[in-house]
Amino acid sequence: MKTLRLILGDQLNYNHSWFSEKDENTTYLMAELRSETDYAPHHIQKVCAFFLAMREFAGHLKNKGHRVVYYKLTQSKETDFYHLIKNQVKEGNYDRFEYLLPDEYRLDKTFESLKADLEIDVKAFDTEHFYTTRYELKNFFEGKKMYLLENFYRNLRKKHDVLMEGSQPVTGQWNYDKENRGKYTGKEELPHKLLFEHSTEDIVETLEKEGVKTIGTIDGNTSFRPVNREESLKLLHHFAEHALPLFGKYQDAMITQDWLLFHSNLSFAMNVKMIGPKEVVNRCIEEWEKRPDEISIAQIEGFVRQILGWREYMRGIYWAKMPRYATKNFFGFENKLPRWYWTGDTNMNCLKHAVKQSLEKAYAHHIQRLMVTGNFALLAGCDPDATDQWYLGIYADALEWVEITNTRGMSQFADGGIVGTKPYVSSASYINKMSNYCKSCSYSHTKKTDEKACPFNSLYWRFFEVNRDKLGNNPRMGMMYRVWDKMEADKKKAILDKAEYYLERVNEL
Repeated sequence: MKTLRLILGDQLNYNHSWFSEKDENTTYLMAELRSETDYAPHHIQKVCAFFLAMREFAGHLKNKGHRVVYYKLTQSKETDFYHLIKNQVKEGNYDRFEYLLPDEYRLDKTFESLKADLEIDVKAFDTEHFYTTRYELKNFFEGKKMYLLENFYRNLRKKHDVLMEGSQPVTGQWNYDKENRGKYTGKEELPHKLLFEHSTEDIVETLEKEGVKTIGTIDGNTSFRPVNREESLKLLHHFAEHALPLFGKYQDAMITQDWLLFHSNLSFAMNVKMIGPKEVVNRCIEEWEKRPDEISIAQIEGFVRQILGWREYMRGIYWAKMPRYATKNFFGFENKLPRWYWTGDTNMNCLKHAVKQSLEKAYAHHIQRLMVTGNFALLAGCDPDATDQWYLGIYADALEWVEITNTRGMSQFADGGIVGTKPYVSSASYINKMSNYCKSCSYSHTKKTDEKACPFNSLYWRFFEVNRDKLGNNPRMGMMYRVWDKMEADKKKAILDKAEYYLERVNEL
């Protein structure tokens, strides 16, 4: 039987069972398509990293003796997967079409349509990557109103025997989140970075020639991310040996001097499936077991919680709630993102640093995304559609299944509380607590209404006031409303006036 198998750009699983045997009647199809470069304006480093990784993977399969058809961006007559596959099946006279279950809803619907339209056998296979199945979270919380991460995380720890002794966590404590909030002061030496160099000159030239709209910059036409399994494993070992010992302690810290700190930089490699979450978790636990005096339980548990807990949880939310999830706008916000989200040209140092780093590196860690860029977008009443598009495009590791749940859910509270029990908003005091951004800022993080008062402060209190009808009864918001209500009327008015002043001039801040 002559079979055509499709591999998407985020399905580069070198260890998938598909590749265990060679079959001269099976052809693997991979393609760089405009439908994938154009559904959002992506960072140029993101597009380059995907194309490089895809080409490396295609080369690997060919070297292993598999039949591969690979279309570069200028080589395919078709611009989307539906028409590409229909034509390939017809021209190649295939008897069967097989694909790996996509992680994005839009592509899932495309392949469902193909099932009905192709006049041959069609079969879908699992990507063999995640700990959980698509609907495992949905089934776990069936009949429950709240989808609590901690409950799901503990269940997965037990099911997969991760950091467990029998039915209990190894230390008797499940979660060390309170020990994962240290401010980095420079006392401990930062680990050296493991970066890779790959020429992107031909890809950049093609993107420019074809008029593909991108954002951000690429330094010297080189890519510093791993683009194959060998490099991904090197990066994993490097993280486990050099950064894991202090990862948990400083995972929420932010500084102007360094963009990575103790983070792994593994998210791109994982999200395109060059390495899997199980091997990442197991490798880091192995390092912890070898060096228990150097790597505390708070470091390893904080990392495991991000991979086994948060990553699987977000994927589960995505498949439980799509497609309606993509339309949720709990607050009804409609404002545009400030123009400086595409330039970094703002006097607010935290936002200047986080945005410019994102434009230069296509990377920011979770607190920069949540409590700086996301925090401001929420306080400024920005449309979650626009915020989604920005996050989806600007980060190299951003794919809709993980981006939209983090953005529309955790960051913007647009889902009304499916992911988080409260909006993650803060004044400048939190940013000052977790970073050194405020020390060299044009604004004062301690002022609310003065000429150079930090915009976060007045916008923070305005957020509570204008959304009282939606948040006033939230038990986790009660304390802040009590603080606000105890303020004198003239002070509250001054704060609200300052907030409106800043919102009217948001592009000039």
